[in-house]
Parts: sequence; C-alpha cells; structure tokens
Amino acid sequence: MQVNDYQDLRVQRTINSIYDAFKQLICEKDYQKITVTELAKLAQVNKKTFYRYYPTLDDLLSELQAQYSQDYLKEVRDFQYPRDLAKSVTTFFTYSAKQGEAYDRITTCAVGSYVGIRQQMIDEVMNKTWGQSPEFNQLADWQKRILLDFVQQTGLKVYTTWVNQGRVEPLAAVINAATALMQGGVERYLNANN
Repeated sequence: MQVNDYQDLRVQRTINSIYDAFKQLICEKDYQKITVTELAKLAQVNKKTFYRYYPTLDDLLSELQAQYSQDYLKEVRDFQYPRDLAKSVTTFFTYSAKQGEAYDRITTCAVGSYVGIRQQMIDEVMNKTWGQSPEFNQLADWQKRILLDFVQQTGLKVYTTWVNQGRVEPLAAVINAATALMQGGVERYLNANN
C-alpha cells in the first residue's frame, strides 16, 4: 500500500496520541490496571486502531522502553568503560531527569510489571557499553555479573532515592555522590581482580 505524506503524518499523530495517553495512564495507575479500552478512549482512537499498531499493551510498553534505551545509548555510544564511568553516570542522571513522570514510574518501580521490562533495558545498555571494555572482558563471567550488578543497582538506587525524596537535592550533588560511590567501587574491584 502506498502511503502519502498526509497518511504518514496521520499515522504519526495517532501513535503519538497513543504514547501520550499511555504515559498519562502509567502516571495515574498500576500497569496491571491499564486497559486498552481506557487507553484508546484517552488517545481518542478506537480499539481497532490501537490493535493495528500494537497487539498488546505489553508490546506498547516494550516499544516505549526500547525507545528510552535507544535514546540513552545514542548519548553514551562513544564512551569507553571504565574510563568514562563518571561521564556515564552524569549522562544517566541528566537523561533520566529529563524524561518525565512515566519514565520515573517505570525506572524506580521496585516490584510489579515494570521490573522485567526495565531489566531488559538495563541489560541491553550494559551489554552495549561495558561489553566493549577490554578490562571488563578480562574478568570471569561471575566477576562481570558482580560488576554489572553493582553499577546498575547503585545508579538505579541513587536515582530512585532522589526521585522518591521529591528531587529536593540539586542534581549535581546527586551525580557527585553516585559517581563517588560507583567510580570508587569499580576502580577498586578492577584493581583487585587484575
């Protein structure tokens, strides 16, 4: 089927409307309680239109998470680990702080439906960043897992604490604290395992 510019624009508006409605619902309720019916109503599309683009809500959530991770990976693509860990921490926090409430709900959720999809995003980011590091690749598999778990859990926990406490502390102070924790731990860990 030939799609003209007007149809492309209509499709993009429809998808944007679905995304906006979905993000709004994520902010208002638990994921398990979101229905296609209410999402379609809020997006001002019919259910059939929603299903034309997304077989399930899980597919929409997966696409949203993939978009977040791809956007973040573009920002860190030239970083080399562990050398650029401080820049990576800064980028993670500044990127995350700009994404909005739906991103925060997904990212800081401790239990529930977002945890699995968030972990897929984290794993993709870690593999495409740390996986390129010669120092990292010299470690045994179990040592790699420990390092990745430390980096991701520390960054995520500091960000979650900052969000849950109302973002009161200046972002720069939070970044400095996270960087000190992570950089110190990673450097000592790598030195101990060389």
